[in-house]
Parts: sequence; C-alpha cells; structure tokens
Amino acid sequence: MHPRSTDPQTPAAWTRATTEPSQLGESPFWHPDERRLYWVDIAGRALLRLDPASGPVDRWAMPTEPGCMAPARRAGAPDGFVIALRAGIFRARTWGGALEPIADLPFDPATQRANDGKCDALGRFWVGTVHEPTEGPRQPVGALYCVDARGPGAATVRKVLDGVATANGLAWSPDGATLYWSDTPAHAVRAWECNADREPVGEPRVLRRFDPKPAGWKPGQPGYGGRPDGAAVDAEGAYWCALYEGGRVQRLSPAGEVLADIALPVRCPTMPCLGGDDGRTLYVTSAREGRPAHELAELPQSGCVFALRVDVPGLPVAWFEDGRAAG
Repeated sequence: MHPRSTDPQTPAAWTRATTEPSQLGESPFWHPDERRLYWVDIAGRALLRLDPASGPVDRWAMPTEPGCMAPARRAGAPDGFVIALRAGIFRARTWGGALEPIADLPFDPATQRANDGKCDALGRFWVGTVHEPTEGPRQPVGALYCVDARGPGAATVRKVLDGVATANGLAWSPDGATLYWSDTPAHAVRAWECNADREPVGEPRVLRRFDPKPAGWKPGQPGYGGRPDGAAVDAEGAYWCALYEGGRVQRLSPAGEVLADIALPVRCPTMPCLGGDDGRTLYVTSAREGRPAHELAELPQSGCVFALRVDVPGLPVAWFEDGRAAG
C-alpha cells in the first residue's frame, strides 16, 4: 500500500498489534530468529516484546528510562541485547537477565537522556540524546554517539554529530552510503554522505523540511502536519518517518519526495519498523504521555503499536557485535 495524499484518511487496513498502551513507545525492531517484535516504553521504564502469533506482550521493567535497544551477537551467535538507559549503555545476555554496564554516555543525566538509536551494519550501536531541562525550552545540546564493542577491550564511546535538542530519525540507506538523522523540534530530516568506513562526512543536505507548528495551534486543530520522529529505511531505500502530532507516517524517496502519506488512529506516532516473516509488515509505535485528556478520550488507542501490510519489505535488523573478552 503506497497511497498518496496531502490530507490522509485513516485506512481500514491498520490493525492494533497491542491492547495495552505504552506511555511513550519507541525503538521497535523485528527479531528474525525469535519472530518477535521488540520495543521500549521510555516513560514507562520498560522493554516490551510481542509474538504476533500468540498475542501476549512480555514486559521487563528497567531501572531508568530506556531510549533504545538492539539485538546483540557474540562470535556470530545471538547473545541477548544492548540497551541504552538514561545515561549508560548496558548488555543483557537474556531477556529479564542481569544488566551489565559497558559504557557511560558523556553528559549530565539530570538534563539529558538517551533517545532514538540503532545499530549500523558494522555492529556499532548509535545512540542519540534529548535535552530535558526542568525549566525552559529544550536546547540544542543533544548529540549522536557511536558505541563500539567489536574489539577485545572495553567498549568505546565517540561523539559523531551534535547540535540538536531531540535526536531522532536515525537510519541508513541500504548501501550504507547515506546516514539520515533529524532534530525533531527543527522540523527537518537531514542526510549525510558517508565514507568507506560508514562515517558521516561534510555538511548534510536537507532530505525534507516540514512546516513548523502554527502559533497558537492546539492538538486536534487543523493546519499542522507534525514533526519528524523515528524512522526506518526499506529495501528500495525509501525513508519511512513518523510525524509526531501529525497522526501519520510518510514514505520519502532518497530525494525527499513524498511517496506515501498514511494516517493512523492516533495523534502521536513515534517510530516505524518493518518486520514479519517477509519484512512487509509496517509496525508503528505511539505515545500517550503528556497528551491532553480530550485527545485520549477521542483517540483511546494512543500508545499502542499498529501494523499495516505494505508492498516493499524492510531491511533486516542490524545486530550489536560484542567482541569483548569474556569477564
């Protein structure tokens, strides 16, 4: 399904994959070996997973907010997960197992936390951050960090990009030659060319810029299409982007053209991923944290995960490669 619309209507083909909502669902990925969907509830401080064939959702409580997670491997074999909590990177060998700290993120966790992230094809975990001040607006002090544990020594953390308030939209083109990243409050998705080592170089181009929120706009009013949140890239290189407060996802070409604009039955979708056995199920997480009461009454499924069958499959999830010597 690749509908084009500038005023999308909710398609009947959406199904609700979960019945219990998350407060702030994010970071979904499809685990091909387990045939499960994983995601995090940031505000609910939990990791979640779903076997679509059986239905129940497993919930694993976290000590602080999880921003993102990814499956992990050691010596080519599945070996649990890598998880970005508020201020640090942790490994868990099994679901519900012990959390092993492997790296700190270099910022003040009182005003920043880990947010959107995923692994690249080389097995490195890339984690963006968000500024969360106790007072005043968010400032562009967030960054994108690369966590590398492929060698036998300790994991390393390196700042790659910075200057954002809310890091989101991380994804790579199928050949790894382009990195996509966005600052949600800036209403723009940017694209960097990458070198042979898959490192972003030079100045980015704007993949697509979205209209800012009109002055005085209130949730539920017309005139605002939302701002870019999480994203995924499919096998054709198209960029799927959730538009927070826009109630929709868009599929963009590598040139930024809108190929599809699909409404959801919630106001705040947060991040898409493509999964299922054939990679052609589009899953989208959503949020209900901080939403006005009238919105939640009108859109009671806010916070749930939704699924839609699409034509083009996604890319397989990239794994975190852990080469550290066993302790």
